[in-house]
Formats: sequence, C-alpha cells, structure tokens
Amino acid sequence: MEKKLDLSKSVYDLVTEYPEVADIMKELGFSEITNKVMLNSVGKIMTIPKGAKMKGVSMIDIVGAFMKAGFTLEGEMPNLSGDDAETTGHLGVAPTAAATKSNVTDASANVASSTVAANAVESSAPVSTTAPANTDENPETKAEDAVQDSERVEQLKGFLKRLGTGEDLGAVREDFASQFAHVEASEIMKAEQGLMREGTPLAEVQQLCDLHSALFHGSTIHEQMESEHAKVEAVLEAQEKSKSVVSLIETVGHPLHQLTEENKALDTLIESIRPKVADKTATVDDVNAVRQVSVHYAKKGDLLYPHLKVAYDISGPSMVMWTVDGDIRDQLGDLAKSSQSVDDWYRRFDELLTRAQEMIYKEQNILFPICAENFSTEEWYQIYKDTAQYEEIFGVKRTVWTEAEAALATQTTKASGDDNTIALIGGSLTVDQLNAMLNTMPMEVTFVDHEDINRYFNDGEKVFKRPTTAIGRDVYSCHPPKIEPIVRGIIESFRKGERDNVAVWLEKVGRPFYVNYMAVRDQNNNYLGTLELVQDMQFAKDHFKRS
Repeated sequence: MEKKLDLSKSVYDLVTEYPEVADIMKELGFSEITNKVMLNSVGKIMTIPKGAKMKGVSMIDIVGAFMKAGFTLEGEMPNLSGDDAETTGHLGVAPTAAATKSNVTDASANVASSTVAANAVESSAPVSTTAPANTDENPETKAEDAVQDSERVEQLKGFLKRLGTGEDLGAVREDFASQFAHVEASEIMKAEQGLMREGTPLAEVQQLCDLHSALFHGSTIHEQMESEHAKVEAVLEAQEKSKSVVSLIETVGHPLHQLTEENKALDTLIESIRPKVADKTATVDDVNAVRQVSVHYAKKGDLLYPHLKVAYDISGPSMVMWTVDGDIRDQLGDLAKSSQSVDDWYRRFDELLTRAQEMIYKEQNILFPICAENFSTEEWYQIYKDTAQYEEIFGVKRTVWTEAEAALATQTTKASGDDNTIALIGGSLTVDQLNAMLNTMPMEVTFVDHEDINRYFNDGEKVFKRPTTAIGRDVYSCHPPKIEPIVRGIIESFRKGERDNVAVWLEKVGRPFYVNYMAVRDQNNNYLGTLELVQDMQFAKDHFKRS
C-alpha cells in the first residue's frame, strides 16, 4: 500500500499514522520527537516544514530521507530551493494544502516550469507555463496563455496593478478589505503570474512584492494559521532562551527534575492505557494506577502554587491549574467507584487521560518556567526538603540533590542552655525540650495566629503535608480555591466567639482520622489564633474491633 505523508498534518498525527516517522525524524536531528511529553503537546501543533525551519534542517534532506523510506509526500509543500520564496509568488508563504495536493516530483516540475515562464516573461517572450521551454509558439499555446483567470484572481490583479501605478497602500487596502475576508495563497500566486503573462516584467513584480505582502498580510488562511502557530512558537522560543528552567529540570534531585520525571512516567502510563480504553478492556486497576497523580498534584498544591501566589503575587496557576488538578483527581476517584460495564465509563476515562496529558503540557511549559524564573536557590532548598514527605509514584525514585543536602546540613539550630529557657505557667522548658516534646506528640500540630498567619508546624511524617515554606504566610493560601471559603468560615466563627472548636472525622489512605480545629484564647478570652490537631485513629479502631 502506498505510504502518503501529508506535510500539512501535525508531527503527532504523522507519527500516529506511521510510527517509523519518529525514527526517520530522530536520524535527521529531531531528537525531541522521542520525548512523549513533547510529542503529545508541541507535536500536535507542529508540522515537519515548520520544525525544519526552527531547527535549521534542510528540507531537501528531509524530503530525500522520506522518499528513500518509500513515502510519497503531499500537502504543505516545502521550499526545496533554499530561499524564502516557496513558489513563483513573492509573499514567502506556501500555498495551502488544498491548493497543493501534489507529490514532491510534481512540485519540483511545477517550480521548474514556472521559472522558465518567469524568465521568458522578463524577456517579453510569451511562453506557456505548461509546455517545455523549447516548444515552438503556436495558436494553441497562445490560446492557453490567454485563458482568463477566475473573477477573484482578476480582482486581485486589479489591486496589484493599482499598487504598481503608485497608488497609496492604505487606500488600496481599504478597498481590498471591503471585498475580501480572506484569500488563498494560491490565488495571490495566480494574480502575480497573471500580471507577468500580461507583460509585467518579473523584476517589477519582485520590486513590488513587499507592497503585495503588506496588502494581503493577515488575509490568507495560511497566514492566519501561521499567526496562531507563531504565538505558540514565540512562547516556546522564550522558554528555550530561559536557561534557568532547562538547567533546573536537568539537575538530578532538583524538585523540577523530580516533577518532570513523574510527568514522563505518567505520560508513558497513559499511552499504555489508551489502547485498552479504546477496545474497552481497561479496568479499575488502570484507573487506580493513574490516580497516583494525586500525590504529584499535592506537591504542586503544597509547594508551588501557594508560594507563587504569596511570595511573588502570581495567582493565576493557583486559581486555575490548582482547581483543574482537584477536578481531575476527584473524577478519577469517582470513576474508580463506578461501573466499567457501560460505554460512558470508557468515554469519561478517555477524557480524563487527555486532561491529565494537557496538564503535563501546562506544567512543563507554563508552571515550571514561572517557578524557575522566580524562586531563589534557598527557596528551592526548602522545597526539596519538603518533598521528602511525599510517597514515590509511578516508580520514580526520589533522588538526592547533593547541593541542597550540603546547604541544609549547614543550617544550625539554637543551642541548649539557660538563655534558651522559656518560662511557662506550669514550669519552664528549653527550646530544644519544647521542640522535642511537640514532635513526640502522636498527632500533627498546626498553629495559626490571630492574623491568620501560619506560625508553627511540628515535625515528622504527616498525612496533611505542611511545607516549611508555608511558615509566615496566610493560612488561606495553603488551601485549594474551593476549600478556602470553608477555612475562612471556621476561623471567622472562632474570631467572633461563635464557636470554640470544629471536629471532623474523615478517612484518608484507608485509615480514620480525627481533625480538631480549636480556638486559642488567653485568660481574658481574647482570640490568639487557631490550633489544628490531626490524629490517626486507626489504633482506636483496631482496639475496639478486638473487643
């Protein structure tokens, strides 16, 4: 069966249709194609010609490689001559896919015949653009040359002629805009060729090409698509220039390196599950495998979103991405509890897999670069320290960041001694004694002061993670947008004296927990803050089960 490679299609679509395309592209220098995260994100908007232009790879080499592999190329035909003009048109844009559905051989022949015709026009010798250069003139040839262009092309020629006479570009453009919402690049090419057939020298058309481009700029479908791609490419180019994010992601053990490795593993997992979703053999076990992403999302929610919002006044990710994280996590949970015997179950699973991959793209191309550009080295050290609280997911092991370990080891603690003694109503304790005592208590302790600022977390493993970077910032920034109103309501009721405590029983990681929020007041009943105690009650459950 003939293998047709449509260059107007995205790289992702081509690799999906012909997996061997990835190997050919890799050999040509497009190493990024082996990165599934990049293929499933950037690859969906990038074409081979556009990628060649960005990478500086010759299209001649690309075309040759694919033809050697047995492909027939069609679609968005590339510039094989090595300059900016991809046809005899002078706007620097290729005809659209619909106008150029020919293979490379046909395209090369067309370029050759057009060049001959253009040279003949320049010397004022009428030559057919379809006949060989050495064909004698005859009535049939002249009749073929005299075929009138379409009405639209004739109108375009009229605008070009007006520019040729020196008429003001603004006036011509105004008239053009009133008659054309858009034009095909192939129509522009035909209009220019029509002028040359009528006797306008090639040199004159070339001199006016900038005016032609200014007249039609933004009006061709191709240019409109180019504009959209340019916006994405501008972002990608800016990120490529940002050496900081690349450097941090490549630093073994760095939080961004760890998060990126988790994203790669998640993407691989999703791609392995998709065929099973398609043929409806996926199971709840597959859903639960993907649900590990909840830990990944928790890291972002605890360590990245709040710090961006509070320390750098960048609230976009916390307002949007954090909410999406929660929605994906919750829907995966619902899916795990639902029946998988109905078509809707597989449809929902497929949609969630797509949303999870879209979030991978947003993290790698938006969130991580923002963090890299803003967080200080010392802040990354603390974030690295806090990541130790989280379980490993997708088989990605937590690796040591040597630089951070060395820096954290030099941090000194207050020495014991009389000058560190704290006098209390019930006695006195040194700072070390008090710290050790609070860390020994079999519960998670959090204190938020009267201004709603996180002032203290005890140390040790926690089910509800408390990053050290949260100390000193408001408690609300530590909660997802949909939870924040609940937290505000509880604390406000304490401040107003309406309640003294709020107790909640919940199950997490398969174990029962008792969470108690208590108003802290002084001897005069003035509100000093809120104390949160979280206790694992599995021991009580096991005790009464035996009774």
